[in-house]
Amino acid sequence: MTSIAGESLGEWGSALLALGGSAAVGAIAAIVVLLLARRVLARIRPEAAAVLRARLTRPVLLLGLAIGVRAAIPAIALPEEMAILLGRAAAMTIIAALAWGAIASADVVEAWLDATFEFAARDNLSARRVHTKFAVVRRIGIVVVIVFAVGAMLFQVPGIRSIGAGLLASAGLAGLAVGLAARPTIETLLAGLQLALTEPINLDDVVIIEGEWGRIEEIRATYVVVHIWDKRRLVVPVQYFLTRPFQNWTRVTADLLGSVTVEVDYRAPIEEIRTAVGEIVASCPLWDREFWNLQVVEAGERSIRLRVLVSAGDSSTAWDLRCEVREKLLTWLNANHPDALPRIRIETPGDAGDETGAAGPGDEAPPPTSPAGLLAPRND
Repeated sequence: MTSIAGESLGEWGSALLALGGSAAVGAIAAIVVLLLARRVLARIRPEAAAVLRARLTRPVLLLGLAIGVRAAIPAIALPEEMAILLGRAAAMTIIAALAWGAIASADVVEAWLDATFEFAARDNLSARRVHTKFAVVRRIGIVVVIVFAVGAMLFQVPGIRSIGAGLLASAGLAGLAVGLAARPTIETLLAGLQLALTEPINLDDVVIIEGEWGRIEEIRATYVVVHIWDKRRLVVPVQYFLTRPFQNWTRVTADLLGSVTVEVDYRAPIEEIRTAVGEIVASCPLWDREFWNLQVVEAGERSIRLRVLVSAGDSSTAWDLRCEVREKLLTWLNANHPDALPRIRIETPGDAGDETGAAGPGDEAPPPTSPAGLLAPRND
């Protein structure tokens, strides 16, 4: 009896030793593969190699251990039931490790894209497109991976598999109800995928939406976060960008034309103002040296309107450039041609009825520069 028990313990010890050795071999093989991949990646993209080490070490190690155990089960003398249970546990662990590694690999790809397509570049349209597609596809992919991993793990258990098959076969109406209830969610996910493929917006795009100016900060699977200029966040469903009109200032390129309008008097020296505007624009470091002009765009009842167009690299720079040009132009007009600012003229009854034009006793003659009195200058 004692010898039988000793033989059983010896068999169990041999089995455990074989399982441990096989698991160790699998883990070592996985680590070697990971080190080789990291070394190759470090020569191309060191940033991605660092993320690979931090994010993939544990799932790869777990995968190697599970594969080693799974491979050793047929060669070890174990009771049938125990071998089946151990095999199912190893299979479920392999599925979980693969799903974990797939999700973690997205961080490696993101690090690669960050190093290859930089947002800091002046013309970052291609970078924004790539990052936008990746962000949307990544979130949808994570959901798909988790769903398939959970389904595959449950499929390893025969009892749950048969129960699920019976429920699917006998609950057609319930399945239809669930499908109808999940329709909005499915439509939203498909809208997010369509948003990534058609590219009406990209990350960091400048948009005017609901009367608000802001930048696309996040694109989620079901909603988009717009960072408003005053630090508010506008959360918009993805369907909005597919069904309603909005302004996208950086759809093709980031450069823009900014406009500055100033109203002046009819006597304003247009050519002299145009020369001054050219000097002002040339002195602005925010100007991209591409284009500027000055035109008379409107002639009203009391004043004319001048419009200055200036080009800038992006919308934020264009705004600051417009403010700087407007401020310097008004300063120049006040210093050099204050009479060119808009004025309101009033003709008094005495001026209209005096045929000789001479002032009567006790009256003061009007200023020689104008046939009527002047009110204070103004500029809108």
